[in-house]
Amino acid sequence: MEGSHRRTMSTAQADALFRWSDGAESTRPPPIPDLACLYGLVGTVAQEGSDGTETNPIAIAGNFIAYLSCAIGRTPYLAVGNTNHHARLFFLHVGRSGRGRKGDAVSLVGRIDEAVRLLSPGLAPQIHRGGLSTREGLAALIHDGYQVGQQQVPAITDKRLWVIESEFANVLQQSRRGGNTLSAALRDCWDGVDLKPATKTFRVHASEPHVCLSGAITPSELLALVQRRDLLNGFVNRFLMVWGERTQVEAFPRRTPQARVEALAAEVVEILDFTRSKGEVGGEAVQMTMTDKARQRYASLYQRELNEDLGSTLIDSLLERRAPMLLRLAMVFALTDRTWQIEEEHIDAAMAWVRYATDSVGFVLTGGNSSPSRSQVEWAAGRISAFLAAKGSASRRDLVVDCFGRHQPATVVDAAITHLMESAPGTVQIEVQSRSRAGPGRPSTIYRLVRPHMPN
Repeated sequence: MEGSHRRTMSTAQADALFRWSDGAESTRPPPIPDLACLYGLVGTVAQEGSDGTETNPIAIAGNFIAYLSCAIGRTPYLAVGNTNHHARLFFLHVGRSGRGRKGDAVSLVGRIDEAVRLLSPGLAPQIHRGGLSTREGLAALIHDGYQVGQQQVPAITDKRLWVIESEFANVLQQSRRGGNTLSAALRDCWDGVDLKPATKTFRVHASEPHVCLSGAITPSELLALVQRRDLLNGFVNRFLMVWGERTQVEAFPRRTPQARVEALAAEVVEILDFTRSKGEVGGEAVQMTMTDKARQRYASLYQRELNEDLGSTLIDSLLERRAPMLLRLAMVFALTDRTWQIEEEHIDAAMAWVRYATDSVGFVLTGGNSSPSRSQVEWAAGRISAFLAAKGSASRRDLVVDCFGRHQPATVVDAAITHLMESAPGTVQIEVQSRSRAGPGRPSTIYRLVRPHMPN
C-alpha cells in the first residue's frame, strides 16, 4: 500500500512532505495576505473574531465567506459564456496542528449563524458538521424525497448546505478508497450539478444542490493524502486553499460580546433579505452584472495573472480555477454591499484572495523553501516605509528588531528593501557608517526615507 501511494505522488510533492515532516518549517516565513482581503462585512467579522485571540483573521474571513456563499443560495448567478456561476465556494484552511486554531476560526461564524436563526430561521442554511463518506450520504442530506417500503419521505426543499469538515483529511481518505465517489459528488456540488447516485438499493437524488464547504487540514496531511488523480480530476483545485496560523499567543482569549454577534447577524439577515427580495418575485434566479470598469479590470487580470504559468505542474494544477474562484468571491463581496452589480472594488478584493491563495499553495507545496512571495515583500515594504517615516533613519538591525519585532526573517526584510529601492528610486537613501573608531568591525548600513523636494 505504501509503495502504491508513493507512486501517486510527484517528486515535488514528496519533497514538500519531507520538508514539512522534518520540523524545518518553523523557521520559514509564511505568506502574508493583503488587507484588501478583509473587505467590508467580511473584514469586520474577521477583526471581531481575531482581536484579543490567537485566531488568524484570514481563516475567520474564509469561513465566513463560505458560510455567506451558502446562505445566499442559488438566486444570484453570473453568466460566463454558457455557464452560470453561483456564489458557491469551498474553503480549505491549512495550518499546522496546534497552531492553525482551525476550530476557533469557525466558532464565531457558528455563533453568528445561531443569532441569524433566532432573527429569521428561514434564512439560515442547513449545517452538517463533518463525517461525509459517500455520494449517497451527501445526497441524502438534501434529497428530493424517496420511498422506504410503503412510506414516502418528503423532499428537503431548501438545498443550501454548509458542510464543516474540521478534519478534511477524512474526506481525502474516503476518496482514496476503491469505488468511493465522494470526491466526484463534491465536484458536482461545486459545479451545481444534480446528484444522482446510481445504486440499486438506495436511489436518492438531490437536484440543484447548493453545497458549500469549510475544511481544515495540516500541510503534512494534505501532501500525504492528495493523490495524482485528485489533481487531474479537478477535485482539490475547487477549494480556495489558504494558509492561516495563530498571529499571537493569548492565554485568555477574548470572547466576542453577544451584542456584537447579534449586530453582525442582523447585517447578515439584511444581506440575505436583499438577495431573496428580488429573486422571490416570480421565483426566478437573478443575473448579476459587472460595471464597465469591473469588466475591464477582470479582462486585464484574466489575460495575465489568472492564467499565468507558475512554473510548477503541481502548483499550476491546484490553481487552474483562479478565474471562476475570483468571480464567485466578487459576487459575495458585491452582495454584502447589497448590489446586484459587481464593481471594480469587488474584483480587487476577490483578486487579493486569489493572490493569497496562490502564495499559500506555493508555500505549502514547496515546503516553504521558495523566495518570499510578492504579497510578503509588498507588505514588508509598506511597514519599512512607515517605520522610516516615523524614525527618520534606521539600521538593518533596527528594521529586523524594532520594525518587525524579529517576526520576519532577513530574506523578507532584504527583499522589501530591494523592492523599495527599485520601485521608488530616490526615496530611500543608503549611508554606510563604520561601527566604532575604537576598533575594527563591520560597517553599519543606515537607511533613510528621503522626501522628494517640492518646488515653490
